[in-house]
Amino acid sequence: MASHVEDSASLKDRTVVVTGGSSGIGRATCLHMAARGAAVVVHYRQNEAGAEETAEAIRAIGGEASIVQADLQSAADRESLVDICWQRHDRIDSWVHNAGADVLTGDAAKLSFQEKLDLLWAVDVRGTTDLARRVGDRMREQPAAGLPASMVFIGWDQAPHGMEGDAGMMFAPVKAAVMALSKSMAQTLAPDVRVNCVAPGWIRTAWGEVADEGWNRRAIDSSLLQRWGSPDDVAAAIAFLCSPAAAFINAQTLEVNGGWNRKP
Repeated sequence: MASHVEDSASLKDRTVVVTGGSSGIGRATCLHMAARGAAVVVHYRQNEAGAEETAEAIRAIGGEASIVQADLQSAADRESLVDICWQRHDRIDSWVHNAGADVLTGDAAKLSFQEKLDLLWAVDVRGTTDLARRVGDRMREQPAAGLPASMVFIGWDQAPHGMEGDAGMMFAPVKAAVMALSKSMAQTLAPDVRVNCVAPGWIRTAWGEVADEGWNRRAIDSSLLQRWGSPDDVAAAIAFLCSPAAAFINAQTLEVNGGWNRKP
């Protein structure tokens, strides 16, 4: 039984693309994929050093990795990204749509609400939708290899319910759109491609590291497990959904939040 479980979780001889793989959840996902035996293509927009660090970490555990640059706001870059991935590899078994605009840290945190919303919509919705359609077409055209190819999108556990304030009014509509896109892509691409979505809760990424005590307490109290989630928690769920162990899981949204705390 143990051997069967290990085999079903393996990604050996598979190729995976992870967008936004230079840090955070993206980097953790790349490493989880590599640990299961996958060759990993690490996408980045401008953090080339971070992407190289991810690739080197993969190679350090005996994995195969390459990096590729693309700005997902650009239609030409999206087209080039897909072309490069299929030029390097005869087959892409899984594509993780992790990249999204960061409007909480760095220079983008200083933008107005409307500017942040425009950026999120351009990258997370328009860019992701166009990229997913291109990837889906290529996946349907490539030779069959036993199991269907797979895609995973990244949503947000609070998107269907809403959250007060500017953050809620930005991220809820954007991530709800991504979650709805994943459902429609699953309907469109079946039975050739499995499509699922992971909806993280409070995850301690770059913003979480500098969150004040009020947000820290809210994150902990929101989870039945009484802690922040980690990038590894999310990455493990993504890797599972791409593995043969999830071969009959399709068109689903998996919340990774420790269980939403509804206690008074």
